[in-house]
Amino acid sequence: MTGPIPRVPRDLRLDFFRGLSLFFIFIDHIPENALAYFTLRSIAFNDAAEVFIFISGYTAALVYGQSLRENGALFATAQIYRRVWQLYVAHIFLFVIFTAEVSYAILVVQNPMYTEEMGVGDFLQEPHLAVIRALMLAFQPMFLDILPLYIVLLASFPLVLILISRHRLLPLAASALIYTLTLRQGWALHLRPSHNVWFFNPLAWQFLFVIGATAGYARINGFWPFPTGKWFSRAALAITVLIAVISFSWTLHWVFDPFPPLLAKQLWTHTLDKTNLAPLRLFSFLVLALATVYLVRPESRFLRSRWARPVIICGQQSLYIFCFGILLSVLGHFILAETAGGFWRQVGVNVVGMSAMIGVALVLDWYKTASRRPRPDRSSIPAIPSE
Repeated sequence: MTGPIPRVPRDLRLDFFRGLSLFFIFIDHIPENALAYFTLRSIAFNDAAEVFIFISGYTAALVYGQSLRENGALFATAQIYRRVWQLYVAHIFLFVIFTAEVSYAILVVQNPMYTEEMGVGDFLQEPHLAVIRALMLAFQPMFLDILPLYIVLLASFPLVLILISRHRLLPLAASALIYTLTLRQGWALHLRPSHNVWFFNPLAWQFLFVIGATAGYARINGFWPFPTGKWFSRAALAITVLIAVISFSWTLHWVFDPFPPLLAKQLWTHTLDKTNLAPLRLFSFLVLALATVYLVRPESRFLRSRWARPVIICGQQSLYIFCFGILLSVLGHFILAETAGGFWRQVGVNVVGMSAMIGVALVLDWYKTASRRPRPDRSSIPAIPSE
């Protein structure tokens, strides 16, 4: 075990793109939302979920890898499970508020279709069983599937972290094997009582998480296990542009039917399996990540600009803003569905929702900063003289 090592400076790119992914998740979760044509899924074969999971793995390796080096495996594991508990509590609170929000909307608008659409039918019929299943992460209404995935991935992360500290590529190789067998054998976790599989299959998505963790841990030990060089980055950039053209042609086809979608017959079906992280989705994200690293440097000036600051703060308060964004997207869906929302009404719902997310993030950041300020030494304050 080595001694303390220098702290890795904070990479604002992680905060910025995680914050941006939270906005994209909010927008994409509102059905029939015109602004969804301008999110990541319109120019790639993947969407913001891949960004969120990769950055989560990357930052987990940065934070807990540093702790492992300085404090040992036991303390790092304790820190990880403290975070797992925070995520679990957040998921349960989100589940309760989400269910209350949907149930209230059903009572107000008298539209029973929301029961099945939002996946709360089992809860309303058998709430005592649904609560138990929710506590076991086996009951996941609509939109409440990313946090359970993150909880499972982080709960298994101590083993990944210990192995990666022993041999940098061993967890990556084991993870790739599990991913391959999952695709071939159909391994999956199941929900109750529907027996449907998890929307995000942890046995498949763990591969992206471990890829991110391998990259993150490499940053604190100086060993980079992935290909480098300008030719490789430029090839990734060229492939990213090609994927963007193809994917955008599909988006234009959905908006204007006569527009021909490029290579749709050959590629479309290979991007549909989001549950098991289809290889084409994974490939699309990885080349996009490489191109982004090539184009956006840690010292990029825009990361310190005034307009990027709110996005970065949202990324730094990701757990709270993610949960808040889920509730806002459900509320936005109800508003647009019940008020015959046109384009400008959709824009208004999106702008108000993202502004609310930024506002909450700014308040959280202010409170966090204020709580870290040193308090005045009361012993140095002169006493009020008595009369």
